[in-house]
Amino acid sequence: MTALASGLLADLGATAALVAAPMAGGPSRPELVIAASRAGAHGFLAGGYKTAAELAEQISAVQEETPRLGVNLFVPNPVPLDAQDRVRYEAALRRWTTEQAAARSADRRNRDPAWPAAVTLPTGLPEHADDAWAEKLALLEAQPVPVISLTFGLPSRADVRRLQATGAKVLLTVTSAAEAAQAEAAGVDGLIVQSSSAGGHSGTWTPVRKPRQIELDELLPAVRAQTGLPLWAAGGLATPEAVSAVLTAGAEAVAVGTVLLRCVESGAHPVHKQALADAREAGQTVVTTAFSGRPARALRNCFAAELTEQAPLGFPALHHMTSSLRRASAAAGDPEGLNLWAGTGFARASDEPAEVILRRLAGF
Repeated sequence: MTALASGLLADLGATAALVAAPMAGGPSRPELVIAASRAGAHGFLAGGYKTAAELAEQISAVQEETPRLGVNLFVPNPVPLDAQDRVRYEAALRRWTTEQAAARSADRRNRDPAWPAAVTLPTGLPEHADDAWAEKLALLEAQPVPVISLTFGLPSRADVRRLQATGAKVLLTVTSAAEAAQAEAAGVDGLIVQSSSAGGHSGTWTPVRKPRQIELDELLPAVRAQTGLPLWAAGGLATPEAVSAVLTAGAEAVAVGTVLLRCVESGAHPVHKQALADAREAGQTVVTTAFSGRPARALRNCFAAELTEQAPLGFPALHHMTSSLRRASAAAGDPEGLNLWAGTGFARASDEPAEVILRRLAGF
């Protein structure tokens, strides 16, 4: 059993050494955070891609049911997109869309609805390349939460202190021992140690370099050698045995995401949920920059297979460039153009209530 007796997570009120990881883009809605709390775990809202007002509304919804919640923010660490790369990739996206439309037209009898014949690619850069960082810091000062996790980069020491001044514990995602040492120097309260098996975006601080493929059995000891901070492990953990092994290896808690994507309370798109179910027997995951311009692990589909090698780096610009294509895929009920984020443990994801899944992982 993964019951908690002491430590940072226990101080936050959790009774199980489990965290429902923040998953931006819809999955981590208030219902999932509330369900995690009922299971004795600790749930996180994902602040990424939301406006401060949208995040405030979700925080209020959770706080009406439980005081045990966390919020995750993207640390500003944009990767500039070269103008020529943008032009080339827009052309590749249009070619891919045209080819998909033609294929679906030929097979129209078996496709309902057919792939849209035209998709408009956005012009210009997003309004907030920093994901409205300043506005969200101000929100968390006005509407405090017990714990805040940060990912994608190293925040300033001043920003860490600013968040801690609200009474929150601040944790930072790290993917290497070197990042862990810098994170401790920045004054954070704990680390989320993310292996390469994690689904969705890698938390690497240097997305212009291909992330090293490293598992928790190697990464956790390397990070522990650098710091005495509490460590929460993440990446591909989807069974009670895997959770127990990581806790035995020195993690205080385990953060799980992909295993919850299909659960009743998940806000993942139904097409994403079905793709995970369909891929259980023979599906594979790949690390791709094709959807967002930042390395991320997803189920292999046509989009990832055909565009990964052509995709430039450029986050969040590519995220916004591909958004209309992803929405069109979702509307058509077609998983081949969606960012089907998934960690290596995706086959264990089920459509049960989150509380059932988390209690099973905890051995309760």
